Amino acid sequence: MQLYNKLSAREREAMLEEAGEDRLTISFYQYAKIGNPELFRNHLFVAWDEQEVLGRIYVAHEGINAQLSVPAKRFDEFKAFLDGIYFLKDIRLNIAIEQDMKSFLKLKVKVRDKILADGLDDKTFDVTKKGEHVNAVKFNELISNPNTVLVDMRNHYETEIGHFQGAITPDVDTFRESLPIIENDLKDFKEEKNLVMYCTGGIRCEKASAYYKHRGFKNVYQLEGGIIEYTRQVKEQNLENKFIGKNFVFDHRRAEKISDEVIAKCHQCGAACDTHVNCANEACHLLFIQCPSCAEKMNNCCSDKCKEIHALPYEEQKALRKGKHNSNKIFKKGRSEVLKFKA
Repeated sequence: MQLYNKLSAREREAMLEEAGEDRLTISFYQYAKIGNPELFRNHLFVAWDEQEVLGRIYVAHEGINAQLSVPAKRFDEFKAFLDGIYFLKDIRLNIAIEQDMKSFLKLKVKVRDKILADGLDDKTFDVTKKGEHVNAVKFNELISNPNTVLVDMRNHYETEIGHFQGAITPDVDTFRESLPIIENDLKDFKEEKNLVMYCTGGIRCEKASAYYKHRGFKNVYQLEGGIIEYTRQVKEQNLENKFIGKNFVFDHRRAEKISDEVIAKCHQCGAACDTHVNCANEACHLLFIQCPSCAEKMNNCCSDKCKEIHALPYEEQKALRKGKHNSNKIFKKGRSEVLKFKA
C-alpha cells in the first residue's frame, strides 16, 4: 500500500501543466479527539492520493489542520469523503479567493504532537471551550465599537503585508510567542473590553479564544473562517472591506490580494512592495520582500554572498552545502541582518 509520494515536485508540476485542469485551493481545520492519529493519517493519505489531492495536512490527538489542492472535477467526491468522517461532516471549507493549479505539488500528511504548536502544558485547558464566532457583518460592527480591542494572531511577516485597520499586530515570529505577550498587554481589560481576534483561516484564533477565556477574559470573539472567509463574504454581500493589503498564505502563491493598498516595502531598497520571495540560494532560502528591480539586480538573492554562491555551477553549490546542517536560522522570515529595510 502506497503511503508516500512517488513523484517529485518537478515531475508533479509538469503533469499538472500538461493536464491543464482547474484545481481548487482549500483549507480547513477541526479540533477533535483523535485516538490513533497514525491510523487516521494513513486513511487520509490513501483516499486523497487516489483522488489526486495535494497539500500539507497535520494530524494530532487534538484534531486536523489541512491546506489542500483538489481537482475541481472531483470536489464533490472529496466533500463526500469528508462528510463520511463524523467530526468533519459539513465542515466549513475555506476556498481560496485566487486560484492556482500549482499551489501544492505534493501530498504530505504528517502526524504531529499538536496541529498548532502553542507551547502550552496546561492539562486544565480545553481548546473546545472557544470564544464566539462572528461573521463579516458582526465583525465590522464589533471593530467599530470603541470598547473593542482588535488583535491580529498572525506572525510579523504576515501582518507586514496586510492587516485590518486599527489592529494590534504583535511583533512575533510564532503563534506560541503571541499568547503570553497579548495576555500581558491586555491584562487590565479582561472584564470590560471586547477582545476580537482574527487570523488567516481561523485555526489560530480558535485556540487563542479558548485560551483567553480560560485565562479569565469575559468577552471573547473570533472572526469565523478568518481573513479568507471574511473576504468572500465582503464580496458576496457588498460589505465595507476593512482589511488593507494582502493576505499571506502558506502555499506557493504566498499571498492573496485583498485591497489595492501596498503597505509594505522592499527589504533591500525600501520601495513600496509586498511580494514575498525565498532567496534563490538553496542553502539560505530566506523568506523576504523583494521588488522586481532588486530581484533583477540581486539575481533573486537576499545578499551579495548568496548572489555569489547562486552564480556558481550547481554541483559546486551542492559541494558547499555538503555536511552542513541547515538550522532554523535560515528561515528567519525577514529578520536577517543582510536586509537593510527589514521589518
